[in-house]
Amino acid sequence: MENKLRLEIVTPQGVVFSEEVDEIVAPGSEGEFGVLPGHAPFLTTLKIGMLIFKKGSETRYLFVSWGYAEVGHDRMLVLTDSAEKCEDIDVERALSAKKRAEERLKQEANIDQARAVSSLERATTRIQVAEKKTAK
Repeated sequence: MENKLRLEIVTPQGVVFSEEVDEIVAPGSEGEFGVLPGHAPFLTTLKIGMLIFKKGSETRYLFVSWGYAEVGHDRMLVLTDSAEKCEDIDVERALSAKKRAEERLKQEANIDQARAVSSLERATTRIQVAEKKTAK
């Protein structure tokens, strides 16, 4: 595992991903951060976003929701509400969710604004991540 990191992504449903990778970029709540082998240990919160990792010459993309990341010298553990590989995202479902969230936000009255904004952000990010599978 020399010059590699073990990336583990866990949701309430179980382990979504567990492999050795070369580098990681994650959506921290205070901004994106990168992790390479030998990184200083730290713990941080994550926001809705795109988690990117490189393994050899391959770059992979995942959608992650709110959660936590624990970084060590040779591993990164991500505990998140949800995580989806780009190839597993249902784009039609994400487009429908985006449309519903946009319609709710137009109503302005009698809606949970924060929930509608969060729904829009999740749907938009899922669409962006799913687009990465066709951009290779």
